[in-house]
Amino acid sequence: MSLSLNGKKGIIIGVANEQSIAFGCAKALHAAGAEIAMTYQNEKALPFVEPLAKAVDAKVFMPCNVVRQGELEAFFKAVEDKWGQIDFVIHSIAWSPINELHGRVVDSTTEGFCKAMDISCHSFIRMAKLAEPLMKNGGSLITMSYYGAEKVVDHYNMMGPIKASLESTVRYLASELGSNNIRVNCVSPGPMMTRASSGIDNFSRLVESAKEQSPLKRLCTIEEVGDMTAFLVSPLSSAITGSVHYVDAGHNIMA
Repeated sequence: MSLSLNGKKGIIIGVANEQSIAFGCAKALHAAGAEIAMTYQNEKALPFVEPLAKAVDAKVFMPCNVVRQGELEAFFKAVEDKWGQIDFVIHSIAWSPINELHGRVVDSTTEGFCKAMDISCHSFIRMAKLAEPLMKNGGSLITMSYYGAEKVVDHYNMMGPIKASLESTVRYLASELGSNNIRVNCVSPGPMMTRASSGIDNFSRLVESAKEQSPLKRLCTIEEVGDMTAFLVSPLSSAITGSVHYVDAGHNIMA
């Protein structure tokens, strides 16, 4: 069975520029025949994201900042009005206050931790809730994590426990939504040169370490992450749910 997503329709949230993991997903899904609805965070991001939306022929393209009241709901309503139903949602957003990301977990503030958790984790839950009634024939919900959720990674700090919560959320959502044939999975790329990663202290050192330690002696690409998401959306993965799937040149297996 070949990987074809012809007739599939769905949402991708998190494209910031052409290096975004979310754009790698958009390219792979579009190439496989899926129709895409896409967002941009704000007017500042629009000039960077609009050409990418055109490149994948996005059928719905709207602003969506998940911390702004009503924007996520408005986007899902526009998608419902356009298509009536969807088959997939790709959630690829994360945020932490930069000073707290660079500091110890034990020093994190309640405000900073809670906002990071809301944007990076609970927004996926909110998207799942909005997507559930639109996935009338089942569907696939996918989010992005990182190895720092499982092991302590230098300088990943506060995002470690937050991504661990996201991975646990994937398991619980998979259990709750499985009876509706909605599958929930997590993709865990290795270190990648994205805008989000630029905020991690000493990130270049982390990249070089990953290249050296990975069995394939390289980093993965956004295109390879996109290929995994296309697989997880496709019927080829029809019995796969509740799992974390590493796309990291094998880095996660090394001690």
